[in-house]
Amino acid sequence: MIGELVKKYLRMDRLPHMWCPGCGHGIALGALLRAFDRVNIDKDKTVIFSGIGCASRVVGYLDFSTVHTTHGRALAFATGLRLVRDDVKVIVIMGDGDALAIGGNHFIHACRRNIDITAIVLNNQIYGMTGGQSSPTTPQSRLSTTTPYGNFARAFDFCNLAIGAGATYVARATAYHASLMTELYANAIKHHGFSFVETFTQCPVNYGRRNKFPDPASMLKYMKDISVPFKVAQNMGSDELQGKIVIGELIKEKEDVELNEVVRERIMKFRGGAQ
Repeated sequence: MIGELVKKYLRMDRLPHMWCPGCGHGIALGALLRAFDRVNIDKDKTVIFSGIGCASRVVGYLDFSTVHTTHGRALAFATGLRLVRDDVKVIVIMGDGDALAIGGNHFIHACRRNIDITAIVLNNQIYGMTGGQSSPTTPQSRLSTTTPYGNFARAFDFCNLAIGAGATYVARATAYHASLMTELYANAIKHHGFSFVETFTQCPVNYGRRNKFPDPASMLKYMKDISVPFKVAQNMGSDELQGKIVIGELIKEKEDVELNEVVRERIMKFRGGAQ
């Protein structure tokens, strides 16, 4: 099955991929291919954007119309296309540093506009490609090249930020929960409005080896052990959820008017009034 999807959705001449052995991004890519097949996506009516970083390499392997943009600006480019081409499905794939550090403002405003974009963030909690610096999602006390004594700052909660900014679909999975990841990606792609899926992935080189994880499998097991399904988390207190990853669909609002629809309505109303 996966072999057929690889030939159907990937640029075979770009393989093998450049990710390190044990990187969770490959698991996420596999889940994305299965999600594409589940929703029967139209490759000729889909454009996929990325910024810079390990996660951004996903678009280089996908046999779609793809745009590799500048660091942190993928959502800005995607918004521009979506506003002028509402006949295409727009997907954006980013890393945690790409989306939430230099791209933080773009992320917030894409959420509040409820523009019909699916944003997927592969969160490995580190700047993996550029040398292992801490990112906005690096947990407190964890080591990186820029936090040799442990990270002092609190990590951003991506999903809470997305919900607070107005995203109408927000979900989370980990690389361990590959089947759930496929389901959430498919649901996000089908959602009308801004959809966001955070995916925790393991970086065994720049994060794992510095933080005493002996191998990628131990990182996957750790993600499994600290994950809590959303329905279970609703009956737990904040103290119990400290250090946990809440997975599943966190918010799925009834489909609302999308930004393009508002823009078209206002323009037509203005033009009608001008006449």
